[in-house]
Amino acid sequence: MDENIHSLKTGGIKPHENLLSFGFPIHSETLKTDLLLLHGALGSTAQLQGLATRLSGHVEVHCIGLSGHGGVPFQERFEIDQFADEVISYMADFPERRFHVFGYSMGGYVALYLERRAPATFQSIVTLATKFDWNPESAQKEAAMLNPDKILEKIPAFAGELKERHGESGWRMLLEKTATMMLSMGHQPPLSPSDFAEIKIPVVLCHGTLDKMVSEEETMAIAKSLPTGNFVSYPDWPHPLEKCDPDKLSGDIIGYLS
Repeated sequence: MDENIHSLKTGGIKPHENLLSFGFPIHSETLKTDLLLLHGALGSTAQLQGLATRLSGHVEVHCIGLSGHGGVPFQERFEIDQFADEVISYMADFPERRFHVFGYSMGGYVALYLERRAPATFQSIVTLATKFDWNPESAQKEAAMLNPDKILEKIPAFAGELKERHGESGWRMLLEKTATMMLSMGHQPPLSPSDFAEIKIPVVLCHGTLDKMVSEEETMAIAKSLPTGNFVSYPDWPHPLEKCDPDKLSGDIIGYLS
C-alpha cells in the first residue's frame, strides 16, 4: 500500500480492511452528533428507517424526503440543485448545529454538490453507491431502465413497490422526471472533475463490489481527487440499499465519524 494511503480512525470500531484513504484520516475533536440521511433516486425516507434506527443510539438522526419522492410534492424544478436547496432549507431550522451527512446513491451526489456550492455546509460526508461517471452514454443507459410501462410489464413487483412508495399518481411522473434529470446530467454533470478538488471536508466514498450501476473505478477516481477523500469497498454488496448489511453499514458510519 502506498505510504500516503491511511486507514481511518474509527473510535473503537475496527477500521474497515478494504478502506483506502487518499488524504488525512477522518477525526474531529469537535465532533457534533447530528447526522443527516439523504435517500437515493426513486427512494424515500422510509427506506432509511432501518438505518436510522440503528444509528439513533449514537447520533441524532435527521431524514429528509426530497421533492417528488415518497409523497413529497413535486417542485417546479427536478434537479440536483433543487434538492440541494431543500437540504439547505431543512438545515436552516437548526442554525446552531453542524451536520455530518450520509447520502445513498443520488443522496450522496446531492451532499457533495451542496458542499461544493457552499463550502463548510457539512462536517463530513459518507456516500454509498453514488454514481459519478455521468456522460451521454451512461445517462442514456440509466434513463432507458426507467420506462414505467416496461417496468410494469417486465418487473411488476418493482412497479408495485414504486406505487406503494410514491403513490398511484406519482410513481410514473417520478420515473419520467428522474430519467429526464439523468439525461441532463449526462450532457452537463452538476459536478465537474475539477469541482471535487475543491471539497475540503473529509469524505468517505463506499462502493459494493456487486454494484452494476456504479463502478469501483469511477468511485476510487473521485476519492483520489478529493483532498481528504477515502474509498471503501464492501464485498458482495449490490446497488440496492435494502440488500446491503444494515448492521455493518451503521456501525461503519459511526466509526467514520468518530
